[in-house]
Amino acid sequence: MDGKTRKNIKIGSEVKIVLKKDQRSGNLTKGKVKNILTGSPFHPHGIKVRLEDGRIGRVKEIIN
Repeated sequence: MDGKTRKNIKIGSEVKIVLKKDQRSGNLTKGKVKNILTGSPFHPHGIKVRLEDGRIGRVKEIIN
């Protein structure tokens, strides 16, 4: 599942995000969602979240 729609992402979900510094390379970082930072229901580049370890990025993939 992709991370462009806010309703697909729940606090505690395991996701893969792209950090700001990794946007060019496309490296993904895995973690659990602590907060959802994007307020709108959809974002074309992915919903922005904070992981439990404090890193912030846009969700590229939701792991079931």
